[in-house]
Amino acid sequence: MSSLLRRSALRCLDTVLTPYSASANKVVTQATTLPHLYYLRKTMHYQTEQRGQPNSPDYRIYFKTLEGKYISPFHDIPLVVESEQDNGVPAKKLKNENEVLYNMVVEVPRWSNAKMEIATKEPLNPIKQDMKKGKLRYVANIFPHKGYIWNYGALPQTWEDPGHEDKDTNCCGDNDPIDVCDIGTQVCSPGQVIQVKVLGILAMIDEGEMDWKVIAINAEDPDAKNLNSIEDVRKTRPGHLEATVDWFRKYKVPDGKPENEFGFNSQFKDKDFALSIINSTHEHWRALVQKKTNAGGIECKNLSCCDSPHRCGADDARDVVQSAPAFGNANPVSPEVDKWHFV
Repeated sequence: MSSLLRRSALRCLDTVLTPYSASANKVVTQATTLPHLYYLRKTMHYQTEQRGQPNSPDYRIYFKTLEGKYISPFHDIPLVVESEQDNGVPAKKLKNENEVLYNMVVEVPRWSNAKMEIATKEPLNPIKQDMKKGKLRYVANIFPHKGYIWNYGALPQTWEDPGHEDKDTNCCGDNDPIDVCDIGTQVCSPGQVIQVKVLGILAMIDEGEMDWKVIAINAEDPDAKNLNSIEDVRKTRPGHLEATVDWFRKYKVPDGKPENEFGFNSQFKDKDFALSIINSTHEHWRALVQKKTNAGGIECKNLSCCDSPHRCGADDARDVVQSAPAFGNANPVSPEVDKWHFV
């Protein structure tokens, strides 16, 4: 990414999201480890706003800045975390000071069953509960586990392009941001944005589509400084990786679907391989928001991508949110629906 593009991107974000600071230079320096990272900026704290009735098809979680400007968690939250947070407070320090941290948008907290996800085909991409055949979706409890066995979410500014065939698995992307499993001990909340350290990746093949699963740990976790590779996870948390493969293999079986398959003989790939996949999906996302590829139904409305034809103003974004049902106003799904998932 040229220095001109970097400066242009930062000036653009200055007018949209947050004041430019001298620390932005550190972002550019850090980003040299990941070519072409798109519109990096000072890390912000994010707020969420609920709309509609929880446990209903209308329920949404929208994202906004501390200044109250609504944004897309898919397109406006940067992929890479800067070295400093707001107000000059240093970001979490790791053992390796050159470690690059990534923003993770938490969709599903550990131990929960509701299949919450970024609504990629809705303006501003709020989090919603997935539906199938008119019913809200819940994952079954895969014995001996309760719900999801990690905090589950996505890396913003990434996209698994359904038009791109992976050279190793010969499968195309699933049309979603790349998924992340946070193996830290904290139980997060839907809509929480955390900083994670990437450790490895699993090549899941879901009904013929490439569905990468990044294995990462919350940078705030006490074990983060000691976990630097997928082998560290295998040594210090015996059984954790095997449980992850088993969970992903079987979690759709209770819905009448076959077991999922995996590339690389179900083996986890290392951190360097994971970073190469993240870089690739970031480049696919860039092409998406710049309208250089088939969007596949993805909604690309954003506030901060300067050369994106999908960019909108703060007023337009606010109109999107205000057109949604007010919080608590919707017809909730009967508590009898899928009640067995909550035990």
